[in-house]
Amino acid sequence: MDHEPGAGYSLPGRHESFWMETTPETSYPPLPGDTETDVAVVGGGIVGITTALLLKQAGYTVAVIEGDRVCSGVTGHTTAKITSLHRLIYADLIDRFGSTEARQYADANQAAIGKIAALVQEYAIPCSFERKPAYTFAESADDRERVAAEADAARGLGLPAAFVEEIPLPGRTYGAVRFADQAQFHPRSYLLHLASLVPEAGSRIFEKTRALAVEDEKGSCRVRTENGTVTARAVVLATHYPFYDGPGFYYARMEPSRSYVLGVRLDEPFPDGMFINAAGPAHSWRSQPADGGELVFVGGMQHRTGEDTDTREHYRSLEAYARSVYPLRSVDYRWSAQDYITIDGVPYIGPLADGHENVYIATGFRKWGMTNGTVAALILADMIRGRENPWSGVYAPDRFKPAASARSFLVHNIEVAEKYISGAISRPSGDLADVRPGEGRILMIEGRKAGVFRDREGRVRAINPACTHMGCVVAWNSAEETWDCPCHGSRYDASGRVIHGPAVKDLAPRRG
Repeated sequence: MDHEPGAGYSLPGRHESFWMETTPETSYPPLPGDTETDVAVVGGGIVGITTALLLKQAGYTVAVIEGDRVCSGVTGHTTAKITSLHRLIYADLIDRFGSTEARQYADANQAAIGKIAALVQEYAIPCSFERKPAYTFAESADDRERVAAEADAARGLGLPAAFVEEIPLPGRTYGAVRFADQAQFHPRSYLLHLASLVPEAGSRIFEKTRALAVEDEKGSCRVRTENGTVTARAVVLATHYPFYDGPGFYYARMEPSRSYVLGVRLDEPFPDGMFINAAGPAHSWRSQPADGGELVFVGGMQHRTGEDTDTREHYRSLEAYARSVYPLRSVDYRWSAQDYITIDGVPYIGPLADGHENVYIATGFRKWGMTNGTVAALILADMIRGRENPWSGVYAPDRFKPAASARSFLVHNIEVAEKYISGAISRPSGDLADVRPGEGRILMIEGRKAGVFRDREGRVRAINPACTHMGCVVAWNSAEETWDCPCHGSRYDASGRVIHGPAVKDLAPRRG
């Protein structure tokens, strides 16, 4: 992916995740045919790998099924903050859910930090694990009250929180909530080591094996893949977005969101800490040891997947923001990430739906997947083992809090319906002669919509732009050169090959 999307359009940095570039590619085999195991885990990110290891340690056999390579999706494109400080959430959780559930969320995320630290120490994992304070800071006098209230709420829940007047980032701030003893690390180094501990004693990892469907009946589950069927007593759906979601209607309860990261170098040491602003467009900062000196990751520019006409501008805007805070010596990396946000802001972790108690789900991490992904593994491992878990209540997928969720539910689904019916995001524009090398467009060809991409040699590829998940019309993502679904976040490469679910089928070629 080391190329510049869009002919003649300069973008900052190399188009590659630092985490991916600095770790080796894995080479676990594909599923060779039908097999049986105690637990099938679909998805090889932080949820899937951690859950698999915990269950294996408890004496279960586990089969991890990954459509691509483990730790190469969302986990390979995170900012990798290990923190229970999730911007501003605790005052809101208390208002929406009450103190009991808010405390469950707080305790769970603190426990996740401890679990990651314990695994790093137990297995001596070289992953640049460092304890750091985390800050959410106010950029205006209006934000100061909300930040102070968050500090009070978090401290009341037992979190290591304090309100501070100043932070060590340049520029004017109006106070911040500070969490002590949080952490950061190299997520792929950590998870690739955990993954290496799974394949023995009957447990296995299968890569390049796309799951297509789940069948759950009479206490036995089957995961049907391109390469064969895995039969198991339980299935964990750890695919970020559940490709098998019908029973729980998850497509109606979450929205996909993209954000962007730059890896930059400064002419001065970065201050001790991890930072994110309290309001407005999110801007996140953290440092990372690297060859050639310290890298600093600047993240932000969040938007709903598939809803921007020129996503390249997000990288340019993020670079301009970073330069407004620090003089940059260089911009070395750029990448983007996708996450899902639930209607009430809390992930769904637990049984998929009534009548599907042997199929478990973890999704909707709202960009805080390092801790909440580890929480998910701890909860699901307990559930599969038949053990009580103290935090499961707040994450229960079958919750519905009318006061917290009703308006968001209606707004979200009206928006999705509009996109589904009208394809409003991807209206046809221009004709074939207008499509430049490195560009994709939705065109009308012989009275039907087509997604058309022209490569840099001038060759044209055309696809049916109806997403194979539920039929919404995809939109062209100019920054990543992908077709993105604005309804539920499926993503396809320029040729229409699935690179991110919930879709499991490629876009069909358009003939003529």
